[in-house]
Amino acid sequence: MNTQGRKTHIDALGVEGGGAASAAAGTISGNRALMLEEPLIFEQDSPGTTGVDLPEPPAVKSRLGQVRERGRIGLPGLSEPEVIRHYTRLSQKNYAIDSGLYPLGSCTMKHNPRLNEKLARLPGFSDIHPLQPERTVQGALELIDTLAHWLKTLTGMPAVAMSPAAGAHGELCGMMSIRAAIEDRDGGTSQRRRVLVPESAHGTNPATAAACGFTVDAIPADATGRVDVEALKSKLGDDVAAIMLTNPNTCGLFERDIVEIAEAVHAAGAYFYCDGANFNAIVGRVRPADLGIDAMHINLHKTFSTPHGGGGPGSGPVVLSDALAKFVPLPYVVHGPDGFSLVESGADEDSTGKEFGRLKGFHGQMGMFVRALAYILSHGADGLRQVASDAVLNANYVMASLGDVMTPSFEGPCMHEALFDDRFLKGTGVTTLDFAKAMIDEGYHPMTMYFPLVVHGAFLIEPTETESKQSLDAFIRVMRGLAERAKSGDADHFLGAPRMTPRRRLDETGAARKPVLRWVPEVEQREAAE
Repeated sequence: MNTQGRKTHIDALGVEGGGAASAAAGTISGNRALMLEEPLIFEQDSPGTTGVDLPEPPAVKSRLGQVRERGRIGLPGLSEPEVIRHYTRLSQKNYAIDSGLYPLGSCTMKHNPRLNEKLARLPGFSDIHPLQPERTVQGALELIDTLAHWLKTLTGMPAVAMSPAAGAHGELCGMMSIRAAIEDRDGGTSQRRRVLVPESAHGTNPATAAACGFTVDAIPADATGRVDVEALKSKLGDDVAAIMLTNPNTCGLFERDIVEIAEAVHAAGAYFYCDGANFNAIVGRVRPADLGIDAMHINLHKTFSTPHGGGGPGSGPVVLSDALAKFVPLPYVVHGPDGFSLVESGADEDSTGKEFGRLKGFHGQMGMFVRALAYILSHGADGLRQVASDAVLNANYVMASLGDVMTPSFEGPCMHEALFDDRFLKGTGVTTLDFAKAMIDEGYHPMTMYFPLVVHGAFLIEPTETESKQSLDAFIRVMRGLAERAKSGDADHFLGAPRMTPRRRLDETGAARKPVLRWVPEVEQREAAE
């Protein structure tokens, strides 16, 4: 094992203590029982070793001109067992929803039913190509159309754009639809360039508005953690294009004045965009159309339980009101006497003539569509209603069980996530980050920290609807124990955490400012120095 090469890599990352992994683990091997120490795959390189045998290629004349191979391309040589062991050991270092409760607030990290995965792998869904002729993918187009129908039914909206690739992409779609509608209504001379965004909004909301050419005007929250309605009304004017509001909001609370807000926004000639990231808290119980919403994206991976994390794959369909239904992106599915087809341009017979253009290369994420429809059909109306009920029940159970040892940020019940702040840690010498690091040693991924920004030292906990009472009780016991330990004066326990991970606490500021993006072999470093 190349401990020296690994040590160099660890030190460069800024690990506290700077010692080799074996010293941190207290073992000769550097392993911690079944948590095996693992060097980089490049450090395990054995030139000439390979897991496959290929026949020697025949001699052919090079077609690369003067380009010649100058040396090894840098891919490591390993046998098949070494490759399998390497990636298996890496997988054991990852926390996953299949390992335990994943309390990341605002993320809805819930169990993914394996039935969804099985259906997504069916031939005809998993192996189709976006450039196939439409007549060869009629089943896939029908599935997209059927999913669109149920998304419209669940939201009460007349139209839906299926192509957005994720939630933020859906926001972009919704705001581009609003911009297109405003320009169409006002003849391209509109001065509506201001978008109102609550201070508790997801960070993508103001970023999306700015990307669409709007200026952002923040709306403060009131003492209950909801939008200050009077402050909102005072900012409305003939230059306001829209409001972007999340409901339930990022504090885990239902915006109880949402109908009044929608009426005020519409009276000012603006549109209401709703961030639907938290739709799983109200699905089957509340229809966004009944609240006065004009556009809302739905994160299929959050609401309908498709794979989440690692950058994708995601899917963010956008439902649209009558006022925006014509201003959709291309392409979209239509159903005629000859079957299903895609409207690809504004010149097509079934085009509305008002589409704002193409949002992405193809229609959307097919695997996500299959999984979402499987989830919807397997749950049914009563099951989806229970999804929302259980999400809210679990979050309130966590809040009620921790409210006496931690400090809830706002009074009263919450929706799908429980928000605490760091007032209970005052005078202990322990911060929100320290508390989170100690959770890792207890076998839990930390909750979302320091967000939303409207509360100090936030702990945003979302247990999701798929957790049992037993798993919640185990989590609550750990959180109570850590809170009591912090208050007892044992700050050192938190400042030294995590102790049981393959790596100790990083110098996170140093790692962010000077990241190590490329591993350099020890030999190469010595030769450069000489």
